[in-house]
Amino acid sequence: MALAFWRNLRLAVTLFVILGLGYSLLLVGIGQEFFPYQAQGSLMVEKGQVVGSSLIGQEFSVPGLFHSRPSATVNAATGRPEPYNADNSSGSNLGPTSPALLKEIRTNMAFQRGQVTGPMPGNLVESSASGLDPEITLQAALAQVPAIARQTGIARGVLRNLVLNQAQGPFLGLYGPWRVNVLKLNLAVRQIEGR
Repeated sequence: MALAFWRNLRLAVTLFVILGLGYSLLLVGIGQEFFPYQAQGSLMVEKGQVVGSSLIGQEFSVPGLFHSRPSATVNAATGRPEPYNADNSSGSNLGPTSPALLKEIRTNMAFQRGQVTGPMPGNLVESSASGLDPEITLQAALAQVPAIARQTGIARGVLRNLVLNQAQGPFLGLYGPWRVNVLKLNLAVRQIEGR
């Protein structure tokens, strides 16, 4: 009985070291060697300073920059709204008939009204499931071009081309809409402005 116990304990420790530690370290090493940008968090740098990650949405409310998709994340300790809180990724979980959801959408529409011309794209007024989407649809980015042109003095055609150059197609050519990473787009706008 004691012999079986020690054999099983040795096996458990050996498997823990090989699969728990060794496998994890192997994958980290492969990531660092072959995918260093992604392994370090896909961090975006501007003038030597980290300004965010291309994988995590953030708020842009400064005039002259493209707006992100709204965030419904909250502070985990207080339960109060804390947009773009990467520590507590979550959606609002509000149903389509919820008065709170309608209020949130109206608030977001009022915020976007000066930024968007024409029909309001849904992903600029409805928060995402994670609350941290780094991208908006191509339609949502193009709808903001006239306001950004007014606010920055950059020609509409230049901004439109910038958006189109930043656009990414559907995943595997099939899934999802054309989309634009808001942080990358805003960094490109700042570069044109010389900020």
